[in-house]
Amino acid sequence: MTLYGVGLGPGDAELITVKGKRALEAAEVVYSPGRLSRTVATEHVPEERIGDLDFPMTRDEEKLRRAWKEAAAEIAPEAREGDAAFVTLGDPNVYSTFGHLRRTMDHFHPDVDLELVPGVSAVTAFTTALGVEIDAGAGLALREAAQGASPTGPDRMVLFKVTDAPATHEGLADAGYDVTYGRRLYMEQGETLVTEDPAEIAERDYYTLAYAEKADLSVDRATAKFGHSEERAEAAEHGDEVEPRRSDRRDEGVPSDD
Repeated sequence: MTLYGVGLGPGDAELITVKGKRALEAAEVVYSPGRLSRTVATEHVPEERIGDLDFPMTRDEEKLRRAWKEAAAEIAPEAREGDAAFVTLGDPNVYSTFGHLRRTMDHFHPDVDLELVPGVSAVTAFTTALGVEIDAGAGLALREAAQGASPTGPDRMVLFKVTDAPATHEGLADAGYDVTYGRRLYMEQGETLVTEDPAEIAERDYYTLAYAEKADLSVDRATAKFGHSEERAEAAEHGDEVEPRRSDRRDEGVPSDD
């Protein structure tokens, strides 16, 4: 039988994949490492089939290894006798707790078959929530920004774990970035917030990310010109001037006023 590592997506129960939903429905036991993932999982399976696992909030590696060893020992018999699942928010291989379980299972229970079911990660879901378009060929870096860190360098970055937004913002602004923050995107638990003001999310929350883009970055999109050249030509005939739409300013290299 098989242990499935299932990505639940960014928090909205409807954003799980079809394959992930089928894996949960087929599993005899679905293990959840936390309250938020449990809330999403119970939208697809009865609560009595959810198995909770306790992981200590600590940086003590010995305590963490002990907790993962105990979790693997609990899961392994279930996965040998029938299908079981371990769920995580996002994707099982992107900033996920599942990697710890997979390595522990490989070491202590190598006879258990494992299969991963990808999920919609915040790495991609943020683009829709924040109204950001990453063009083909563009570079996008993934960084952590916990405890006020302000990583810089790439033209575009997604920052995870923004736990001190004002401090992070100060460093990014000094380095010439425009920044948009998103908190609890797609999550039904807590308030979803999208803002460019770090003061609005000064309170610490693990589920906060940011999109940082160099302020002077320009993108030449051929399709962005549809309609506007004709509109401006017509206006020019009447001696008028057409102000570029906000969404087109970055396309044409025109600085945004926000």
